[in-house]
Amino acid sequence: MSWIIAIAIFIAGIFVGFIINRLTNKNQNQQISLKKDLDKSKYELEQYRQELVDHFARSAELLDNVSKDYAKLYEHMTKASTELMPNLPTQDNPFAQRITTLKPVENGTPIEDEVMDHQPRDYANGATGLFSDKPTSISNDELPASDQPAKVG
Repeated sequence: MSWIIAIAIFIAGIFVGFIINRLTNKNQNQQISLKKDLDKSKYELEQYRQELVDHFARSAELLDNVSKDYAKLYEHMTKASTELMPNLPTQDNPFAQRITTLKPVENGTPIEDEVMDHQPRDYANGATGLFSDKPTSISNDELPASDQPAKVG
């Protein structure tokens, strides 16, 4: 019978020691608190990202509407100016000149800058002199067409 009492006291000691360890172990409580904070931060970050995506989607929609309305306004002004001033020469009508340069806006048609026929290059034509101590100049054939100086002559 003494063996049974000894085993019961041993099991009770393990149980009491485990409870005392759980109550006094601050590290585990701190880990639980940090896990809750981490989960909360992840949730808030995901909400922020979703709000950002929604914001940019709405902004893109509004900008699209503005561009369509802008084109419609110019078309209206062109029609009105030609109807109200039929004797006005075309070169004196600012709306008639401007409307010829506008492109009609269509749904689903990507903007010209968004369409790329090729991938961008990841190299330069010849040595750029980026890492040399000597100053270098760029020749006209290396400049894009819009940056080249106009020839006078």
